[in-house]
Order: sequence, then structure tokens, then C-alpha cells
Amino acid sequence: MSRKRTDAPRQQTEQSSPSSAQAHDIRPGQSIELLKELHILTRDGKLNQDSRRKLKQVYHLYQFIEPLLEQISADHPDITLVDHGAGKSYLGFILYDLFFKQRQDQSHIYGIETRDELVQKSTELAQRLAFPGMSFLNLSVADSITSDQLPEKIDVVTALHACNTATDDAIHFALKKQAQFIVIVPCCQAEVASVLRKNKGKALASPLTEIWRHPLHTREFGSQVTNVLRCLQLEAHGYQVNVTELVGWEHSMKNELIIASYKDLPRRRPTERLQEVLQTLGLEEMSSRFFTPA
Repeated sequence: MSRKRTDAPRQQTEQSSPSSAQAHDIRPGQSIELLKELHILTRDGKLNQDSRRKLKQVYHLYQFIEPLLEQISADHPDITLVDHGAGKSYLGFILYDLFFKQRQDQSHIYGIETRDELVQKSTELAQRLAFPGMSFLNLSVADSITSDQLPEKIDVVTALHACNTATDDAIHFALKKQAQFIVIVPCCQAEVASVLRKNKGKALASPLTEIWRHPLHTREFGSQVTNVLRCLQLEAHGYQVNVTELVGWEHSMKNELIIASYKDLPRRRPTERLQEVLQTLGLEEMSSRFFTPA
């Protein structure tokens, strides 16, 4: 049986191309229809240079998330994952196709998205592909924190390119839901930069202000500080945090990948450091966003 499952997608791919080389780019058992819907494969089932690059990025991200799912699976069945700012649910569908669909349990992926038309399209696609363990909710990230449409506890929370404060709302959601793992790719961090800009006059006495004196530097430094504060916040809640690159710089400038694993680590030191950074940079008013345990 396993031999048939392995060969089926390869046969489909090879029939669509003069060469069988692209068959080796696609993992055995993947849904060809899904790859077409996500525009990774063309409508006639071919891989071009651009789609091959997209597929490489998908697998690159999956290699970070798969070990986390395996860890949870070793502990208990019925994995729950929430993908915030899901958009077309690109990530959710790939995760379900590669990992969840083979499971014989109640594991579930929830896609959170504010655009109702995308929620409807994703719902229809999941039904068409017979992916019963996927749900899509028309909610903002902030509203999802208190929504009764989601379980009390979530195993994995993802947020890829959730704009500006939506990433922080996703972290808040993950902390409330006691997530074992948090995977985020931050995007458009403008809030900290605006506070730095507003308080620049008061901070001019410090030579550190030179780091963000020019508008371009304010934006770049604000983005960097935002992610540093997020990492400290997660550590202050007992998480172990790793920061790496998602893809090469040639694909995207927003490629910082933050992976947090709950380890119940000591909280005092990162809590103190977080407060010190806020005070040093004149960002005390943001302590409610980058909150630490009481």
C-alpha cells in the first residue's frame, strides 16, 4: 500500500512534464490539487523556476515546524494548531497535507483571518480536498484571544507576517492558551518606532539616541528592538527562544523566524532585562504590550 501512495503523485507530475526531474522536488503523497491551488504547480501540473523556489521555501519552513509537531505527537494525540493572519491559509494547508492528514485522531488546524472572502475560499478548498481537520474563523488576532470558537489550550501557534501589533496579539493568544510552541515571522513593526520618534526630544541627552536619530535608522532600529522585546517577553514567561532566518535575503527582507518552546525556565532575569530595555530607550509606555508575569 505504501508503494502505491508514494508513486501516485510522481506519476501525475511526470505526465505533466517532459522530464521526471520535478517529481523529485515534490514529496511523496502530497496533494497535486493543493499544490495547483497554491500556485506552486501550474494548472497543467508543471514546476517552473518561480514555483520551484516557492516549494523550496515551503519545505524550508516545514523543516522547522515538523520536529515540533513530532515532539507533541510523542506526548499526546490530537494536536491543535492555530495559524494567525492566515491569509489564503498557505501554511495551514501545507502542514495539514504533509503531517496532519495521515493521522488517525482528532488533530486540528484553525486558520484565523479577518477577510471573509479568504475564509470562505479556504473552507471550500478544505472540503474539496477532504481535509476534515481544518477550520477557518473570520476573526482578528485580538478577538481570537477571547473567542469561544477556539479550544482552551492550543499546542502550536503560528503567525507569519502578521502585520505590526498583530504579531504581539498572536503572542498574547499563545500565552493565554499555554502553547507549547510558538512560531512567528514578524512583519511591519511600526509601533515601537513611532514611540521612539515621539520621545526622541526627551532622549537627546543620551548618546544612545544617535542609534535612532535619523528617520531611516528609527524605522530599522524600532523593528530590531520590537523583536528583541518579544524574545525577552517570551523568555519572561518561561520559554526558550531561538531566532534564525526563514529564507535567504534574496527572497524577502522580512525573514526573521522566532521559535519559542515552553520549558518553564527561570523568569526573573529576562523580566528585569525587558524592563531595563524599556526604561533605557524611553519606551515605558509600551510595558502593557510587552507584559511580563505578575
